[in-house]
Amino acid sequence: MIFDNLDVEAYDREYTDRQLAKRMARYFAPMRRRVALILFGVIAGSLVRAAIPILLARSVEGLERGPDARYPLGLVLVVLCAWVLVWVTNWIRRLATSRAIGDVVLAMRRDAFAATMRHDLSFHDRFAAGKIVSRITSDTQDFGQSVTLVADLVSQVGEVLILFVVLFGISPRLTLIVVAMGPAVLLFAWGFRVIAKKVTQQGARAMAEVNSTIGETVAGIAVAKNFRREASVYEAFSVVNQMAYRINIVRGFALSAVFPVLNLLIGAGTGLVMVLGGGSVVEGVITASAWFLFLQSLDRIWFPLINLASFWSQVQVGFAAVERIFALIDAEPAVVQTAAEALPDLRGDIRLEGVCFRYGDGQAVLPDLTLHIPAGTSVALVGHTGSGKSSIARLVARFYEFQDGRILIDGHDIRGLDLAEYRRHLGVVPQVPFLFSGTVAENIRYARPDATEDEINALARSVGDGEWLAALPEGLATHVGERGVRLSMGQRQLVALMRVLVQKPAIFILDEATASVDPFTEAQIQEALERILGLSTSIVIAHRLSTVIAADRIVVLQDGRIRETGTHDELMVAGGHYAELYDTYFRHQSLDYVIPEEAGTEA
Repeated sequence: MIFDNLDVEAYDREYTDRQLAKRMARYFAPMRRRVALILFGVIAGSLVRAAIPILLARSVEGLERGPDARYPLGLVLVVLCAWVLVWVTNWIRRLATSRAIGDVVLAMRRDAFAATMRHDLSFHDRFAAGKIVSRITSDTQDFGQSVTLVADLVSQVGEVLILFVVLFGISPRLTLIVVAMGPAVLLFAWGFRVIAKKVTQQGARAMAEVNSTIGETVAGIAVAKNFRREASVYEAFSVVNQMAYRINIVRGFALSAVFPVLNLLIGAGTGLVMVLGGGSVVEGVITASAWFLFLQSLDRIWFPLINLASFWSQVQVGFAAVERIFALIDAEPAVVQTAAEALPDLRGDIRLEGVCFRYGDGQAVLPDLTLHIPAGTSVALVGHTGSGKSSIARLVARFYEFQDGRILIDGHDIRGLDLAEYRRHLGVVPQVPFLFSGTVAENIRYARPDATEDEINALARSVGDGEWLAALPEGLATHVGERGVRLSMGQRQLVALMRVLVQKPAIFILDEATASVDPFTEAQIQEALERILGLSTSIVIAHRLSTVIAADRIVVLQDGRIRETGTHDELMVAGGHYAELYDTYFRHQSLDYVIPEEAGTEA
C-alpha cells in the first residue's frame, strides 16, 4: 500500500474534534478584542453583501413598470457604496484575522519548540530531528492557513442566513427547494471528512519523511562524499520523494473529487429553481424581480455550500496539523521529577545506590550498580563498549530515567531536584564536541553569557600559554563554521573544554574523544582537562592513558557491573580485567611505561 512506509511516531495520539477545538480556543482566548473585531467584520460584511442582490432586485422591480421607467441612478450609487463597504469590512476582517492567526501560530511554535527543548535525550534519540522540525514549521503553517479559510467561510455562511430569511418571506416554496439541497451537500461533506483527514495526515507524514531525509543527508554530506556515496544518497532521497509524490497525488485527487460531485448536485438544484420560479412568475405567484433575486442569490448560497464541503477537507488539514503539534507538546517525558528542590551551593558528592537502568524494553545495561564519588574527586570509567560507561554519565546528568535504585547528589535524590538549576552546575563535554555557528569566543561564552572578553582571553591563554590560539586565523574572533567544521578535532575539543572552564561546574562529565590528535594538541587538551579535574567532581569516560592515570580512582566496568576499582598502579599490580584492558587499549599509548615490580612483567 502507498501509505505503508509512513511511520506513526510513538508519541502520536488521537484527539477528538471537540478536544482540538477546545485546545485551539485557549490560544485565541488572550485576543478577545481582535476576535471581536473579526466578528464585527464578519457580521457587517455579511449584511452588506446580502443587501447587494436585494438592491439589484429593486432596480429590476423599477423596470417592471413599463417602457417609460427610468433606471434609478440613486440606487446605483447605493450599490456602489455597498461594494465599498464590502471592501472595507473585508479588509478589517482579514487584517484582524491575519494578526490573530499570526499570534496563535507564534504561540504554537513557541510551545512546540519549548516542549522539544524539555524532552529528554531519550526522546531525541528515538525520533528524527527532521520530523520534529516539520511539526514546528510546516504543521503550524498549515493550521494558520486553515483558520483563515474557516473565517472566510463563517462570513459567507452569515450572508446565506440573511438571504434565506429574505427569500423565505418572498416565496417559502422556492426557499424550501433551495434549503432541501443543503442536507445532501452537508451529508456528502460529512462523509468526505473521514477520507480528507486520513489523506491529510499521511501527506503531513510524507512531508516529515522528506524533511528528515534531507536533514540527515545534509548533516552527513561529508561522509557521503568521503565514501563516494552521492549516487546512493540521491537514490534514497528519490525513493522518499517519489513516495511523497504518490501520496500527494492521492491526496490531491481525493480533495479535488469533491467539486464535481457538488457541482452536479448544485446544478440540479439550480435548474429546478429556474423551472419552478419561471412558472411562478407566469402564474403571477411572484414577481419577475423576486425571481431575479432568487437567481442572483443562488450563487451566493451555493458557493458557501461548495466551500463548506471544501471546508471539511481544509479543516482536516488544520486539525491533522494541530493534532501533530499537540502530540509533540503532550508527549510524555521519560525523565520525571518528583519535586524541584534547588541546590544553590552544590558540592558534587555523587552516590548511586542499586541503580538499574535499561534503554526502552531492552536488557538492563546497568543491572544493579552501586558507586560513590566523593565531592572534588575524579573517577575514570573504563571498560569495553557496552559496559555501561556512557549510561552512568547520562544518568548523573539526568538525561535518562533509571528504573530502580537511587542517585543522590549531596545526599538529595536527583529526582527531586530542580532540573534546570541542577544542570547549571554540570559541565558536559560529549565524545564529539558540538560547536554552534559563530566565533570561538561566542562558543566559549555559551555556558556563561556574562563572561567578559578579558576573562575569556585570559582563560584561553592560560592553557599552553595560548599557543593554540596562534593556529586560529583570527584568534578568539575566528568563525568556527557550522558544527565547528572550520576547526580541527583537537581545536574543537579545546574550545569545548574552555566552555566548561569558564562555567566552573561543580560536576564535570567528559566522554573523551577517540579521534587522533597530534602530541602537541594532546598536551594542551590534557592541561585544560587537568585544570577542570582540579575544580570539580569529575566523571571521565577515558580512552587515553594520560587521562586514566590523572584520575583519582579508576572504575573498571564489565556488563554494567563494577569489576575493579583503584589507581592505575594498584590495578596493574592486581593483574585483573584492567590489566587486560591496558594490553588491549592503552599499551601503545605509553611504550615506555613499566608495570610495577609486583606484576613481574614489563610493558
